[in-house]
Amino acid sequence: MKKKYWITAVLITIYHLSMACDVCDKQQPKITAGLTHGVGPTSNWDWVNISIITAFTLLTLFLSIKYLAKPGEKNKNHIKRSILTNSEQYDETR
Repeated sequence: MKKKYWITAVLITIYHLSMACDVCDKQQPKITAGLTHGVGPTSNWDWVNISIITAFTLLTLFLSIKYLAKPGEKNKNHIKRSILTNSEQYDETR
C-alpha cells in the first residue's frame, strides 16, 4: 500500500512539473498552450522544424515497436546465433 502512495505522489509531481505555468501558457499559441514553458514558435520555420522532428520521432517509434515485436531475422549465419549459441554452451558447462 505504501508503494502505491509513493508511485501516485511521484506521478502527480511529474504531471505538475511538466505542465506550463500561467505566464508561459499565455505566451504560447493555441496548439502548444499548456504543454511547454517559454515562448512558442515565432516563425513559420519553427513550425517546419517541429513538423520534421515530430515525423522523425513517430517514424522511429513505429520502427522500434515493429522490430521489437517481430525482428524477422531468420538467417542461420546471423550474428545473434553465435551469441545465443555461446551463451547456451556457457550455461551447459556450469
